[in-house]
Order: sequence, then structure tokens, then C-alpha cells
Amino acid sequence: MQKIRLNILGLSVSQTQSGAYALVLSEEGGERRIPIIIGPVEAQAIAIQLEGLKPPRPLTHDLIKNIAVAFNIVLLEVIIHKLEEGIFYSELLCEMDGKEIRIDSRTSDAVALALRFRCPIFTTEDILAKAGIVLESEEPKLAKPAPSKRKPESKESSPFSHYTLQELDEILNEAVNNEDYEKASIIRDEINNRKKN
Repeated sequence: MQKIRLNILGLSVSQTQSGAYALVLSEEGGERRIPIIIGPVEAQAIAIQLEGLKPPRPLTHDLIKNIAVAFNIVLLEVIIHKLEEGIFYSELLCEMDGKEIRIDSRTSDAVALALRFRCPIFTTEDILAKAGIVLESEEPKLAKPAPSKRKPESKESSPFSHYTLQELDEILNEAVNNEDYEKASIIRDEINNRKKN
């Protein structure tokens, strides 16, 4: 089985299922994309890691990583190996005491763990042929912030535009400590916008 490496292109609100998100994976060195519908909890777990937000207490995927590290289990790779009736099936390839172990996983959980372990994500040519799409127009603008239903705000309309950078850092830390990731995402965007200018 020839493995093809995938990269995370981003997350977007699903156009087909209300309350769901589309995780878009892209073929490394190719033009095909795989959109995978995932739930809001899994989308948040992926988005938090993509954005580098640090929750004050470990979330479920962080806890799984901490347990694995405590028992010297290494996640080597994630493989999306099957597509059946629109559902993607994945496996975690782990190593413990020199032995390789394969563990069945939902694809959304597998991707969230791959981000935390910084391990590669693979699929097969068969799955790319079945589910891969090539975007003929320009690339979609996919957002990576923590999933929310808020509308993007311009710099002028940001509720945090009147705060100093130091105040924004303090508010950001408070939002993360309170696990208010939507607010943290807005504040982080405001800080990033100011640093660009």
C-alpha cells in the first residue's frame, strides 16, 4: 500500500451539515483535497492546537498525549485507511517498548492527536481517488481560528480595538484560563492585526 502524506489545510463551517465543520486535508505535492465533516468539539480540539492556544487544564486529547508520554508510547503516524459510506476510518500507529501497535480511531480524533504528537498523517491513493477534489478556482479562504459562529470583524469594529497590547495580553490570558476560546480567538486576531501594522 502506497501512502500519500496529507497536510491540514484548515477548518471551515460545513456547507452541508448544520452545526458541523469541514476539516480539509491536502495532498502533499498535489492538488487534491479531502474534506472531512467533523463535529464542533473535535473542530475546537484541532483549532486550539493549530492556533497554539494553551488551555489551563488538559483537554481530552492533551490528556491522551500525557498518558501516552507517561507510559513511553509514541504516536508514529496516522493513516486514513478506509472510506465506507461517506465515513473515513483511521488508525494510529504507535510504538511501545519497540513494538508497533495499531489502534482504531475516528479520523477527527486521529488528526487532533497527530497535531499534538507532531506526527505525519497519511492516506492511500484509493481514498484520494474516491474522495479527493481538485479546486479549479482560486484556493478557498479557510479559517484556522477556534470554531465559532461569530462573523469576522474588521479592525475598526473589534470590541478590543481600544485596548493596549499589554491589556490585550492580560485579557487573552484570562480568556484562556476561563476556557473561553472564542473570546481568546478574537483577542488573538486583534493582537496579530496590530503586530502586522
